[in-house]
Amino acid sequence: MSAVVDAAFDPPSRGRSRFQAGLGFDLAMSNDSDHCFEQAVTTPFKLHLAARTIHQGGIVACPTEAVYGLSCDPLDLDAVRRLLGIKHRPVEKGLILLASRPEQLMPFAVLEDPSAEKALDSWPGLHTWLLPAREALPWWINGGRETVACRVTAHPVAAALCEASGTALVSTSANRSDLPPARTPIQVRLRCPGVDVILCGSLGGLERPTPIRDARTGQQIRQ
Repeated sequence: MSAVVDAAFDPPSRGRSRFQAGLGFDLAMSNDSDHCFEQAVTTPFKLHLAARTIHQGGIVACPTEAVYGLSCDPLDLDAVRRLLGIKHRPVEKGLILLASRPEQLMPFAVLEDPSAEKALDSWPGLHTWLLPAREALPWWINGGRETVACRVTAHPVAAALCEASGTALVSTSANRSDLPPARTPIQVRLRCPGVDVILCGSLGGLERPTPIRDARTGQQIRQ
């Protein structure tokens, strides 16, 4: 099965994504396909489908270093609102931006700031850093703070999604805020109704989400 498109996500207050409405997908995963779906491998076709979904305002679930993450275009306010609705997460908390290379973060973070050197030296890798945000950064990305959380990932599927999309992406754990993060595609389906495409693959081996550190002060925000 190449992808899962959740056509059931149609709450009255939000409606279907532009991806679902525009392409008319109506795919569902049957119970007898669970095993083969869990063992599926992300292919170039699936990456193309996922990137197209991102560009059309959709939500993609993708394996990362520790858990499955939800991604969307960070500059698409409607997509971010929908993602936050799936998670029941307030926008004030801010979001992490995931990239396949530092250049993708340039529109969002001030990488030329001296404090960013620590982050650049650690990437690609397992560390998320709070970096000085660009003045024009949309408030819904970082909750209106002076910093923005960024990571250049070494995870092959997550990095390939960013590369195929041609931009840094939102990356936040695939779960409602009151539930544990999803670690399998099946758990994504159960815990995050409304995701348009699920990319399959192995997690990166971390037991917990990546640590977050403030590049300016060195303070550990999340262990």
